[in-house]
Amino acid sequence: MVAAGFAAAGAALTLLVSGCGSLTTSGEDAERETHSVEEGFHVGLLLPELQTARYEAFDKPFFEEALNELCPACELSYANADQDVDEQQTQAQAMLTDGVDVLVLDAVDSAAAAGTVSEAQSQGVPVVAYDRLAQGGVDMYVSFDNHRVGQVQAEALIAALEEEGTAGDGQIVMINGSPTDPNAADFKAGAHEIFDGQVEIGQEFDTPDWSPDQANSQMEGAITALGVDEIVGVYSANDGMASGIISALRSAGVEVGDLPPVTGQDAELAGIQRIIAGEQYMTVYKAIQPEAQIAAAMAVALATDTDPELGEYSLTDVEDANGEAVPSVLLEPVAVTEENVGDTVVSDGIYTIEEICTDDYADTEFCQEAL
Repeated sequence: MVAAGFAAAGAALTLLVSGCGSLTTSGEDAERETHSVEEGFHVGLLLPELQTARYEAFDKPFFEEALNELCPACELSYANADQDVDEQQTQAQAMLTDGVDVLVLDAVDSAAAAGTVSEAQSQGVPVVAYDRLAQGGVDMYVSFDNHRVGQVQAEALIAALEEEGTAGDGQIVMINGSPTDPNAADFKAGAHEIFDGQVEIGQEFDTPDWSPDQANSQMEGAITALGVDEIVGVYSANDGMASGIISALRSAGVEVGDLPPVTGQDAELAGIQRIIAGEQYMTVYKAIQPEAQIAAAMAVALATDTDPELGEYSLTDVEDANGEAVPSVLLEPVAVTEENVGDTVVSDGIYTIEEICTDDYADTEFCQEAL
């Protein structure tokens, strides 16, 4: 049985599974067994990595809590691949061997995951793609509008440049996410849609494994190539990489008050703290709780051959790598700057003021006003 007891962050989304209707699935599946909520069934959750704080802190417990509410008799198996493609394949195979009835997969590598998805389908096990659209013919998908994420980041950076009066004065550096993550490609494309023709991109990198250390080295290279005084802004695809980027800028002698605006994503606690301290300009807040709740509702619906009732959200079709339409829910990202920290991650219960305003940040303007 799924363990309960994780406090919900923010207002809970009501997600029930209706008892009527039949869900159309993609791919050539083996015959599937229809399960019931009353008797329960076995769900496998595979998450991709540990470098980003969100997965262990939010995604797993939110999913676990939602599944427990929807199906108290269900059993949950969980594994995190720590950015290792082979390890995730091994974890998935172990779950399939153990007899999971539905798989929720956040792929380390979208293309490499095709084998796992195909194997699951051959065993009659439906697959929910979580946060990243795995290849191989998944049944359903929940994520954020990742193209829009990149646009939000780029729009915020341009707004910061205009506010500082540096738009058109120098060059920006783009440090994108992992080339094996299809979401990173969407972020990059969305950002370019805003940047191209508006700013000069002096250096651009893709960052293996979303590594902060790699981002640090890339930023050092950009500083050497362009000169630190020529860099007026930095597009960082997530908060972890932003930490390495800011460290490189500080090592190059840039004081906190003189740092160029740096973007981010995931609203990590450390990222929020850098924002209130004036080191990082913004992050993208993606409300993980509804994403995890929707994934749980999809998993239950697929296992019970019913339609997921998604509250205020609705299904749309997203095309996978094979051109097949996947029933999906795409959530809207939100830009977070110092001005709206309280109205986003604090009001939604992701972090408390006390968690943000530790001793190192107690003297910031945000904490002085909040405490």
